[in-house]
Amino acid sequence: MSDRIPLAALEHGTPFADRHIGPRPAELARILDTVGAGSLDELAEHAVPAAIREDGLRLDLPAPATEAEALAELRALAESNRTLHPMIGLGYYGTVTPPVIRRNVLESPAWYTAYTPYQPEISQGRLEALLNFQTMVAELVGLPTANASMLDESTAAAEAMTLLRRGGRSKSNRFVVDADTFPQTIAVVETRAEPLGIEIVVADLAEGLPDGDFFGVLLSYPGASGAVVDHAALIADAHARGAKVAVTADLLALTVLRAPGEIGADVVVGTTQRFGVPMGFGGPHAGYMAVAAGLERQLPGRLVGVSTDADGNLAYRLALQTREQHIRREKATSNICTAQVLLAVVASMYAVYHGPDGLKAIATRVHRMAAVLAAGLRAGGVEIVHDGFFDTVVARVPGRAADVVARARELEVNLRQVDADHVGIATGETTTRAHLAAVWKAFGVDADADALDAGTGDALPQGLLRTSAYLTHPVFSTHHSETSLLRYLRALSDKDVALDRSMIPLGSCTMKLNATAEMEPITWPGFAELHPFAPVEDAQGILRVIADLEAWLAAVTGYDAVSIQPNAGSQGEFAGLLAIRAYHRSQGHGERDVCLIPSSAHGTNAASAVMAGMRVVVVKCDDAGNIDMDHLRSTIDAHRDDLAAIMITYPSTHGVYEDTVREVCGLVHDAGGQVYVDGANLNALIGLARYGKFGSDVSHLNLHKTFCIPHGGGGPGVGPIGVRAHLAPFLPNHPLQPAAGPETGVGPISAAPWGSASILPISWAYVRMMGAEGLKRATLTAVAAANYVARRLNDHYPVLYTGKGGYVAHECILDLRPLTKATGITVDDVAKRLADYGIHAPTMSFPVAGTLMVEPTESEDLAELDRFCAAMIAIRSEVDKVAAGVWPADDNPLVNAPHTAASIAAKWDHPYSREEAAFPTGSSSAKVWPPVRRIDGAKGDRNLVCSCPPLDAYA
Repeated sequence: MSDRIPLAALEHGTPFADRHIGPRPAELARILDTVGAGSLDELAEHAVPAAIREDGLRLDLPAPATEAEALAELRALAESNRTLHPMIGLGYYGTVTPPVIRRNVLESPAWYTAYTPYQPEISQGRLEALLNFQTMVAELVGLPTANASMLDESTAAAEAMTLLRRGGRSKSNRFVVDADTFPQTIAVVETRAEPLGIEIVVADLAEGLPDGDFFGVLLSYPGASGAVVDHAALIADAHARGAKVAVTADLLALTVLRAPGEIGADVVVGTTQRFGVPMGFGGPHAGYMAVAAGLERQLPGRLVGVSTDADGNLAYRLALQTREQHIRREKATSNICTAQVLLAVVASMYAVYHGPDGLKAIATRVHRMAAVLAAGLRAGGVEIVHDGFFDTVVARVPGRAADVVARARELEVNLRQVDADHVGIATGETTTRAHLAAVWKAFGVDADADALDAGTGDALPQGLLRTSAYLTHPVFSTHHSETSLLRYLRALSDKDVALDRSMIPLGSCTMKLNATAEMEPITWPGFAELHPFAPVEDAQGILRVIADLEAWLAAVTGYDAVSIQPNAGSQGEFAGLLAIRAYHRSQGHGERDVCLIPSSAHGTNAASAVMAGMRVVVVKCDDAGNIDMDHLRSTIDAHRDDLAAIMITYPSTHGVYEDTVREVCGLVHDAGGQVYVDGANLNALIGLARYGKFGSDVSHLNLHKTFCIPHGGGGPGVGPIGVRAHLAPFLPNHPLQPAAGPETGVGPISAAPWGSASILPISWAYVRMMGAEGLKRATLTAVAAANYVARRLNDHYPVLYTGKGGYVAHECILDLRPLTKATGITVDDVAKRLADYGIHAPTMSFPVAGTLMVEPTESEDLAELDRFCAAMIAIRSEVDKVAAGVWPADDNPLVNAPHTAASIAAKWDHPYSREEAAFPTGSSSAKVWPPVRRIDGAKGDRNLVCSCPPLDAYA
């Protein structure tokens, strides 16, 4: 029995890397044979330039753990956190995620593995859920149009500031912020304002607006102190002085309080966290933004609109600014190119499940808890600062605040010390009478909740009580039983194509496997129920996850320090550029403000540079798609005195390992600039080369790409930044958690100190289970898969760019422009036709119009790669039939795609058969039926409708 496997090897079973990586050994051998490499290491020698390749690199990572071991470690870390009842408030509250939503949305791969709905015909389910979200927000705040969510409340407020500036007529650069605003929101607004030359005036507006001119005002309703005041006069005064007004508002409070839109607010922003989304130590949560009429075309982020398909049926798609950053680049109005879709879906379904009456009942309970709490404190001789409040009371206890907060912690409750004399207490959906008793005890008060309840009135100002209706669409009154909601969720998810049904070969997006073992911990109470402003001693488990992940990311990238605060790739870009700007200023070179950006770059690069106060200068690319080195040299020479940075993507946005990257970095450094490498394509580098070792100074890393946080239908994401040592002092910090960043940092760029902390265990688990060798193998398998697709399809669709030896990196661009010129068949036609094959299309027309960018990732096995290639080859045959005149150019399976079941069953007068339309592979097994036909996007943009349409629209 010489072939016996040792017990030590048997004990751990199949390594996780073997589960994550799709191709089996025999399949990988076929892939490598097709691409002309004898092994993965030989492929690396062919594809990756020797100038950056670190042969024999040993990443400083722990040995790979099994799924069971990693989950046991994470469970121990979660259980080491101390989840006291959260009564801190400041925008984060205890909430109950209905189990039917937790299991069937938050934990369902049909929802969390979907991508941004760039192919709306096979994204109708999540688009409808987002339309519900927009409707919910718009009706609660009393404004006509809301977007499909923002990153968090504080960044939404910062976006509101810049929206008011560009949407108003005032020439002033001053923005007034009410002092009774969440401190993290004030800080994020200040961080955003400074590079743009906006002066922030923080003022107590109880006595009215300050003197002088200003373009906008930010009010809070309720305030950070909990006070509920009537802002109508302030808003009217601001309007009379030529300014516009934004209001941060608590959506739950708006079920019982008058809507801000009804008293003249131009923009309303906030968070939907308390609509069933766990606090999660800060996120992710879906922020929101709604605007008055006339400002809807200024909205940042995503906006879902209503239109019709080719048969006149109601259909949804992204409206207006679907890819604004790619179109407008440095003229974009925001760098936010996505949303928090998964969390927005959770929040919208919370509203669908509870309905208007249920939400009002929850709000009433929350308020009654606060009113009775305040009554008990008053009866015990404690002064309550405000008479009117919704859920937050501030108690005055001269010199005793720290003692009260400490005593409350002994009683398993977290309160907020406002200062030495004041304590803030916030109630939430999870607050009980026992928690009220604990708070009273902490103050030294003896009270009885039931006795007080009978004699205590509400604390809501009578003139601000809500009288208008909300959530009137039938969707909010139909699915209140679990059976009904479960079937509604299933019906919606059946309309979508996510990774649970097909590969999603989107270039630049890295739609890889999101393993169940990685996802499992995010809903554990030890992570999900942590308040982000709780004392750090309560959060040692999650802070260990954060510290580990930061160290591992530093090891992978070759940087010296990492911040995980940015809660999107765009925010990572912004934070990295702010660090560069602050560094130059610290060196006495504030004049350095030019940012060089290749013409091929992702559009957010240019938008982020402008937000960071930089001037964008575009560097040309040559015919091979690489940076034009001659143009780079001349541009650097022209800006040698004011060059701040260059932003490049590596491998390039064209999917190529450019062999001049070290030279690029050297030229910029020699001219006094810094190098920013966009980390979107890190999935092609891990274990082979490191940004910080071949010349980069800073990068953001998309954890929702390379490190397996799922895209969630267009969010959540995390975009941490890694920096070399000289930039470390300029990482983001946070006013409420000094441990979150350096004292000299640039200020917070997200509401929470550690950003979207609750999903970091996903990436932690991925790295922990893969280990160094597993990560390297994943990288090279992704490169092998991309080259396999490129080789198989090159004769049918030319691969536009390759590196030396004809190799691509982890993605390739297929050029459809010659076909379009010859036949009129467009890249859109091919993308829509893929839906008939049951396959999600690659990225369309980015970075080159008229092309498809394909990224297969390491997670797809050979059968799925071949299924995609076979579909693309079959579609090319269909194009040839159009070219040969077999099918008319205006009536063929491509221009009519996708085909719904209804269209197949209807009267048929096309020159191709029903079978050719619906079953192009000849098989009816596992057929994916698109729910709608080709959608008329232009019609929807001309007639903008961004909320649930009336019932007769379904006729």
